[in-house]
Amino acid sequence: MLNVERIELHYGAAIALRGVSLQAKAGAVTCLLGRNGVGKTSTLRAVTGMHAVSSGRMTWEGEDITALPAYERARRGIATVPQGRDIFPLMSVRENLETGLALLPRGQRRLPDEIFDLFPILGKMMSRRGGDLSGGQQQQLAIARALVIKPRLLVLDEPTEGIQPSIIKDIGRVIDMLRKRGDMAILLVEQYFDFAFALAQQIVVLDRGRVVVSGAADALKAEDVQRYVAI
Repeated sequence: MLNVERIELHYGAAIALRGVSLQAKAGAVTCLLGRNGVGKTSTLRAVTGMHAVSSGRMTWEGEDITALPAYERARRGIATVPQGRDIFPLMSVRENLETGLALLPRGQRRLPDEIFDLFPILGKMMSRRGGDLSGGQQQQLAIARALVIKPRLLVLDEPTEGIQPSIIKDIGRVIDMLRKRGDMAILLVEQYFDFAFALAQQIVVLDRGRVVVSGAADALKAEDVQRYVAI
């Protein structure tokens, strides 16, 4: 389980997060919602070690990871799919996938069959350059690349952004399948309200860097969440 306790995060003199707390448990999707600029991506950057927190504490599977660099968190099974995907456009699909293998023990450095079961289209495009794929295919590649390290915490930052509806459904199906396995915690930032509400077991809503709504998805009223999401 990931446990985030009252973290604060600054960019220079500007404060982005103010006492944010949340949990992400195995077998559940914790969804972070809110308007643009309220601190959702900053929270994910803190969790993955991409930006140091100013105060507060984070533990993963009982270990304090607050001061750990990003690569050490990745070695502990924390994988991220960043906003904008960040695939390598000049590298092939295979080469993009293989970038995650360095984190695995030598005897396990092979692409798991599971990623091609989840995303069959990638198996047909192994020699294609990442930059030649459609936006939806690139997003599938970014998620598959994260799954190569066999994560126990999967962090996704707006995976539906700029994606065609058919691929959004596929991504939702994959997230739900991963959750149902029961061995992975999923932390999801999403602006597409219906997509998030359909997938999440836990909802955390941010406004101006603070948590303003938090609880089990089935115990929250949609309108109480939407007023902090709608523009």
